[in-house]
Parts: sequence; C-alpha cells; structure tokens
Amino acid sequence: MSTQSKNALLHAVASRVEQHRDAILAANQLDMQAARDAGLASAKLRRLEVTPQSLAQAIAGIREIAALPDPVGQVTSDITRPNGLHVRRVRTPLGVIAMIFEARPLVTLDAFALCFKSGNACILKGGKEAARTAEVLAQCVRDTLDAHHMPMGAIAAANHWTRDQVAELVALEGLVDLAIPRGGPELISFVRQHAKVPCIFHAAGVCHVYIDESADVTMATDIVLNGKTSAPATCNATECVLVHTAAASRILPVLAQRLTQATVRVHADERAMHFMPGAHPASSADWGREYLDLELAVRVVDSLEDALAHIAQYSSDHTEAIVTQNPAIAAQFQQRVRSSCTVVNASTRFNDGFQLGLGAEVGISTSRLHAYGPMGLEELTTTRFLVDGTGQVRS
Repeated sequence: MSTQSKNALLHAVASRVEQHRDAILAANQLDMQAARDAGLASAKLRRLEVTPQSLAQAIAGIREIAALPDPVGQVTSDITRPNGLHVRRVRTPLGVIAMIFEARPLVTLDAFALCFKSGNACILKGGKEAARTAEVLAQCVRDTLDAHHMPMGAIAAANHWTRDQVAELVALEGLVDLAIPRGGPELISFVRQHAKVPCIFHAAGVCHVYIDESADVTMATDIVLNGKTSAPATCNATECVLVHTAAASRILPVLAQRLTQATVRVHADERAMHFMPGAHPASSADWGREYLDLELAVRVVDSLEDALAHIAQYSSDHTEAIVTQNPAIAAQFQQRVRSSCTVVNASTRFNDGFQLGLGAEVGISTSRLHAYGPMGLEELTTTRFLVDGTGQVRS
C-alpha cells in the first residue's frame, strides 16, 4: 500500500472520530459509571476517562502520524562491498502486533494509526472496563476501512475476550509477531507466564526527579508539581524526588507548601521531614513505589553518586529527570542513568510519544530489545538486508 493511500485513510479515520465525538463521549460516560459502581480505583478511573480535550489530542495524534515520514522501505544504510556487492538495509513491518492494555480506550486509536502507517496489522485487547468506548472507536476505524475498500483485517478488537483467550493469543507462535502488554504488574506477570511470542513490556513507571545543589527553587518546584499533579495516574508521572542535602533547606520548605496546596500526600525520609513537617514518615515500601495518585516520596541525598545509586536500585527504567544549573552534572546524569528517557530541567511528563514528536505511541517500552522508550513508527518496524550482485560467488 502506498504512503499516500495510508495517509489518506488516517485522515479519514480522524475525521470520522471527530464526527462521532458525542457518541464516543457518551459511551465513555457509561463505562465510567459502570466502573464507579464496581468500585474501580481512582487511578484507573482517571486512565479510563475520555475528555473532549484528550479526544481532541488523540485526533491530532492521528493526523500527526499521517504527516510523519513512512518508515516502510526506508534505507538505513547503503554500502558497496569491495567485491562489488551492493548492500542496503531497509525498514520492514513486524507483521501482526497484539496489544493487551488496561483502562485507556484511546489506545485503540493510537495503536491502530501507528500500526497501519508502519504496515502492521493489530489485534487490540483492551480492558472490559473500557469496552463500550473502545468498541465505538474501533467501529469508526472499521467503517473507514470499509468505505475506502481497504483490508478489514488491519484491526481486530477483542475487548470482551477472557483471560484464557488472551493466554491463547500470546502463545500463537508463527501467527502473532509481537505482543505488547501495557498495564499493571498483574497483567505484565500474566503475559510473561503465558507468552510464547516475542514481547515488549510497557511496565511500571517509577520516575524520579533529582534536585541538584545548584537547582533554581522555582524551576525545581514547578517541575515536581507538574510531574506529580498534571496527570498523576500516568506512567510518566513523578513518583520520587531526591534532593541534594546542600539544597534541602532552600527547596524543601517551598516544595512542601506547594505540594500541600495541591493536596499531595508526601512520604519523606527523616532528613526531609525536618523541612517538611506536614509529611508522613517514609518506609522502605515507598522507594520504588508507583503511586499513580496524588502521593509522592521525598528523600535527601548527600551527592549525585547517592542519587544515581538510589535510581539504579529503585527505578523501573522509565524516566528520570535532573534539575540543575551545572552542565557537567547534567551531562553525568544523562550518561550514567540507563532509563529509557533522561530529562534535564524539564518534567518527567515529557516522556510521551506525542510530546517527543512521534505523533503517538503504542506504549513506552521498559524492555531494551528491540525498542526502548516510546514506541512510534520506527519502533514498529525491523530492518532486513537487500543485496544486489553481478554474479559474485563466495570463495
């Protein structure tokens, strides 16, 4: 399929979703009410909700994906060997991608658009709590494919499948080329247990902000507040703040005041408690914890080395940020932290496919093979070799 045809289809999907905006929001209200009645946790309710703003961003994401270069067929290297062989390495689709995700119904649009543009078919298994919303979104895609006489097999929605059916899906060697589970520890563990196909895991987001001794107070507190409160139920939300001891007396009282105003519950170690008297004493369980709520762990450290050691022990390899006015310290932090994204003087919330210019993402990989970080178009392809000769034989 030509790039022009794929892009035209994506623009048509975006327009159809826009036209069915009221139906999508109405379906989501039914899902939200059922989830509330079932006692779904507040963090999952936030991930389940579709707002006019989040829907508009999803539509913009589809159009941005259409505007991005098509990775399929891209030549990543082109050399001629001494024996005259012409060797090209080109991008090619992965094949059939199964996504298993919880709560977030708009993943339906992101995943389809990215898979379709990169030449892959997708099987989408969302959570039952989002089934009504996801079905309306999937129907928008199917209707658009049908109207444009394009293959209906480009998307399969399986929101009502049971756990046994999911276990069967991720065991379909030779039929499913990649499975991407995106959710909590229980889902990740379940897929690990049953998968026989390759998997890339979108696991927990235990994201840290390290405030260096040279940090500006306003910048540091703005970054922490944004990272914690702008969308606390997301995997790129800030969960732990590490503060250099030389900055603690300047930073922590101001941070404590702003966190209190934002109704954030703080779990602080003994040294941080000295400057944050309204905080709750932290226990060992607070380090490495993904709160997904208006809760935050705070710890005072003696040096960059101590901050790096804490991150190495408790990070989930998702996102780490540093706030500093010292370029050498910033460079050390970026070189030595191994997470999928390291950020200098900005919020952890920027580790996101849309924010990083990928249009959207099918997830943020915390695995290192073959993709790491937000998975956009290129990450949904692999490369293969095309070799042209003139009769060469190997001696």
